[in-house]
Amino acid sequence: MINSEIKTCAWAMNQPLEREYHDKEWGIVNRDDNYLFEFLTLEGAQAGLSWYTILKRRDAYRLAFDNYDLVRLAGHDDERVEEIIKNFDVIKHRGKISSVFSNAKAALALQEEYGSLATALWQFVEHRPVNNEWQEMSQIPVSTPESKAMSKFLKKKGFKFVGETICYAFMQAVGMVNDHLTDCPCYSKSVASQAE
Repeated sequence: MINSEIKTCAWAMNQPLEREYHDKEWGIVNRDDNYLFEFLTLEGAQAGLSWYTILKRRDAYRLAFDNYDLVRLAGHDDERVEEIIKNFDVIKHRGKISSVFSNAKAALALQEEYGSLATALWQFVEHRPVNNEWQEMSQIPVSTPESKAMSKFLKKKGFKFVGETICYAFMQAVGMVNDHLTDCPCYSKSVASQAE
Protein backbone atom coordinates (compact mmCIF):
# COMPACT_ATOMS: atom_id res chain seq x y z
CA MET A 1 0.00 0.00 0.00
CA ILE A 2 1.32 3.46 -0.93
CA ASN A 3 1.68 5.81 2.02
CA SER A 4 -0.21 8.91 0.92
CA GLU A 5 0.76 10.79 4.11
CA ILE A 6 4.17 11.50 2.61
CA LYS A 7 3.93 14.20 -0.03
CA THR A 8 5.30 13.17 -3.38
CA CYS A 9 4.97 13.96 -7.06
CA ALA A 10 1.39 13.14 -8.08
CA TRP A 11 2.32 11.05 -11.14
CA ALA A 12 4.02 8.50 -8.87
CA MET A 13 0.98 7.87 -6.66
CA ASN A 14 -0.97 5.44 -8.86
CA GLN A 15 1.04 2.22 -8.71
CA PRO A 16 3.68 0.86 -6.28
CA LEU A 17 6.04 0.29 -9.23
CA GLU A 18 5.80 3.97 -10.19
CA ARG A 19 6.40 5.01 -6.60
CA GLU A 20 9.46 2.78 -6.30
CA TYR A 21 10.91 4.19 -9.53
CA HIS A 22 10.12 7.75 -8.41
CA ASP A 23 11.72 7.25 -5.00
CA LYS A 24 14.85 5.39 -6.13
CA GLU A 25 15.71 6.56 -9.66
CA TRP A 26 13.77 9.47 -11.15
CA GLY A 27 15.83 12.65 -11.04
CA ILE A 28 18.94 10.94 -9.67
CA VAL A 29 22.05 11.97 -11.60
CA ASN A 30 23.31 9.22 -13.89
CA ARG A 31 26.14 9.45 -16.41
CA ASP A 32 26.45 5.78 -17.32
CA ASP A 33 26.20 5.33 -21.09
CA ASN A 34 24.19 2.10 -20.96
CA TYR A 35 21.74 3.57 -18.46
CA LEU A 36 21.36 6.70 -20.57
CA PHE A 37 20.71 4.61 -23.67
CA GLU A 38 18.17 2.52 -21.76
CA PHE A 39 16.23 5.67 -20.91
CA LEU A 40 16.41 7.05 -24.43
CA THR A 41 14.90 3.72 -25.48
CA LEU A 42 12.23 3.60 -22.78
CA GLU A 43 11.17 7.24 -23.18
CA GLY A 44 10.91 6.72 -26.95
CA ALA A 45 8.84 3.58 -26.39
CA GLN A 46 6.57 5.44 -23.98
CA ALA A 47 5.48 8.09 -26.50
CA GLY A 48 1.67 7.99 -26.57
CA LEU A 49 1.45 5.53 -23.67
CA SER A 50 1.53 5.69 -19.87
CA TRP A 51 4.88 5.45 -18.10
CA TYR A 52 3.50 2.56 -16.04
CA THR A 53 2.93 0.59 -19.26
CA ILE A 54 6.67 0.86 -19.94
CA LEU A 55 7.92 0.40 -16.37
CA LYS A 56 6.20 -2.95 -15.94
CA ARG A 57 7.94 -4.16 -19.11
CA ARG A 58 11.38 -2.87 -18.16
CA ASP A 59 12.90 -6.31 -17.51
CA ALA A 60 11.52 -7.56 -20.84
CA TYR A 61 13.13 -4.58 -22.58
CA ARG A 62 16.49 -5.40 -21.00
CA LEU A 63 16.23 -9.00 -22.20
CA ALA A 64 15.04 -8.05 -25.68
CA PHE A 65 17.72 -5.42 -26.15
CA ASP A 66 20.80 -7.26 -24.87
CA ASN A 67 20.89 -5.28 -21.61
CA TYR A 68 21.54 -2.20 -23.77
CA ASP A 69 24.93 -3.40 -24.99
CA LEU A 70 25.46 -0.84 -27.76
CA VAL A 71 27.86 -2.95 -29.83
CA ARG A 72 25.52 -5.95 -29.86
CA LEU A 73 22.48 -3.78 -30.60
CA ALA A 74 24.25 -2.03 -33.48
CA GLY A 75 24.86 -5.45 -35.05
CA HIS A 76 21.15 -6.32 -35.32
CA ASP A 77 18.91 -5.79 -38.32
CA ASP A 78 15.17 -5.95 -38.96
CA GLU A 79 15.12 -9.75 -38.63
CA ARG A 80 15.66 -9.19 -34.93
CA VAL A 81 12.59 -6.93 -34.84
CA GLU A 82 10.33 -9.86 -35.67
CA GLU A 83 12.04 -12.09 -33.07
CA ILE A 84 11.49 -9.44 -30.41
CA ILE A 85 7.83 -8.98 -31.32
CA LYS A 86 7.30 -12.74 -31.15
CA ASN A 87 9.28 -13.51 -27.99
CA PHE A 88 9.32 -10.48 -25.65
CA ASP A 89 6.72 -8.44 -23.77
CA VAL A 90 7.63 -5.08 -25.29
CA ILE A 91 5.50 -2.53 -27.12
CA LYS A 92 4.84 -4.17 -30.51
CA HIS A 93 5.70 -1.13 -32.62
CA ARG A 94 8.10 -2.12 -35.39
CA GLY A 95 9.38 1.43 -35.89
CA LYS A 96 10.20 1.88 -32.20
CA ILE A 97 11.88 -1.53 -31.96
CA SER A 98 13.92 -1.02 -35.14
CA SER A 99 14.98 2.45 -33.96
CA VAL A 100 16.83 0.90 -31.00
CA PHE A 101 19.30 -0.69 -33.42
CA SER A 102 19.86 2.44 -35.51
CA ASN A 103 20.02 4.54 -32.34
CA ALA A 104 22.71 2.19 -30.99
CA LYS A 105 24.80 2.82 -34.12
CA ALA A 106 24.30 6.57 -33.65
CA ALA A 107 25.21 6.28 -29.95
CA LEU A 108 28.45 4.47 -30.80
CA ALA A 109 29.29 7.29 -33.22
CA LEU A 110 28.70 9.82 -30.42
CA GLN A 111 30.98 7.83 -28.10
CA GLU A 112 33.65 7.99 -30.79
CA GLU A 113 33.14 11.72 -31.31
CA TYR A 114 32.69 12.86 -27.69
CA GLY A 115 34.40 10.14 -25.68
CA SER A 116 31.11 9.03 -24.13
CA LEU A 117 27.40 9.22 -24.75
CA ALA A 118 27.12 11.02 -21.41
CA THR A 119 29.39 13.85 -22.53
CA ALA A 120 27.35 14.30 -25.72
CA LEU A 121 24.02 14.39 -23.86
CA TRP A 122 24.95 16.26 -20.69
CA GLN A 123 26.28 19.19 -22.75
CA PHE A 124 22.69 20.44 -23.02
CA VAL A 125 22.71 21.36 -19.33
CA GLU A 126 26.39 22.39 -19.46
CA HIS A 127 27.21 19.13 -17.62
CA ARG A 128 25.50 20.38 -14.44
CA PRO A 129 22.01 19.38 -13.26
CA VAL A 130 19.31 22.04 -13.22
CA ASN A 131 17.30 22.25 -9.99
CA ASN A 132 13.86 23.62 -10.70
CA GLU A 133 11.63 24.83 -7.88
CA TRP A 134 8.16 23.75 -8.88
CA GLN A 135 5.43 23.68 -6.24
CA GLU A 136 2.65 22.26 -8.44
CA MET A 137 2.68 19.58 -11.13
CA SER A 138 0.99 22.06 -13.49
CA GLN A 139 4.13 24.23 -13.45
CA ILE A 140 6.36 21.53 -14.95
CA PRO A 141 6.92 22.03 -18.70
CA VAL A 142 6.71 19.23 -21.26
CA SER A 143 9.69 20.61 -23.16
CA THR A 144 12.29 23.34 -22.80
CA PRO A 145 14.77 25.12 -25.08
CA GLU A 146 17.37 22.61 -23.86
CA SER A 147 15.24 19.59 -24.74
CA LYS A 148 14.48 21.12 -28.14
CA ALA A 149 18.19 21.58 -28.74
CA MET A 150 18.92 17.99 -27.64
CA SER A 151 16.17 16.67 -29.92
CA LYS A 152 17.50 18.61 -32.90
CA PHE A 153 21.05 17.42 -32.19
CA LEU A 154 20.07 13.75 -31.81
CA LYS A 155 17.94 13.76 -34.96
CA LYS A 156 20.83 15.29 -36.89
CA LYS A 157 23.06 12.50 -35.54
CA GLY A 158 20.66 9.82 -36.82
CA PHE A 159 18.51 9.06 -33.74
CA LYS A 160 14.78 8.36 -34.07
CA PHE A 161 11.93 8.77 -31.54
CA VAL A 162 13.75 11.65 -29.84
CA GLY A 163 11.27 14.53 -30.05
CA GLU A 164 11.57 17.47 -27.67
CA THR A 165 9.01 16.06 -25.22
CA ILE A 166 10.73 12.65 -25.18
CA CYS A 167 14.06 14.40 -24.63
CA TYR A 168 12.67 16.40 -21.72
CA ALA A 169 11.25 13.28 -20.06
CA PHE A 170 14.69 11.70 -20.56
CA MET A 171 16.40 14.72 -18.96
CA GLN A 172 14.07 14.43 -15.96
CA ALA A 173 14.66 10.68 -15.65
CA VAL A 174 18.47 10.78 -15.62
CA GLY A 175 18.83 13.77 -13.32
CA MET A 176 19.79 16.43 -15.86
CA VAL A 177 16.86 18.35 -14.45
CA ASN A 178 15.38 17.93 -10.98
CA ASP A 179 11.64 18.24 -11.46
CA HIS A 180 10.58 16.78 -8.13
CA LEU A 181 8.23 19.21 -6.45
CA THR A 182 10.02 21.20 -3.75
CA ASP A 183 7.96 19.58 -0.96
CA CYS A 184 8.63 16.06 -2.27
CA PRO A 185 11.14 14.20 -0.05
CA CYS A 186 13.02 13.16 -3.20
CA TYR A 187 13.81 16.76 -4.16
CA SER A 188 16.72 16.91 -1.72
CA LYS A 189 17.73 13.35 -2.61
CA SER A 190 18.09 14.43 -6.22
CA VAL A 191 20.16 17.46 -5.18
CA ALA A 192 22.39 15.21 -3.04
CA SER A 193 23.03 12.93 -6.05
CA GLN A 194 24.59 15.89 -7.84
CA ALA A 195 27.60 16.08 -5.52
CA GLU A 196 30.08 14.08 -7.56
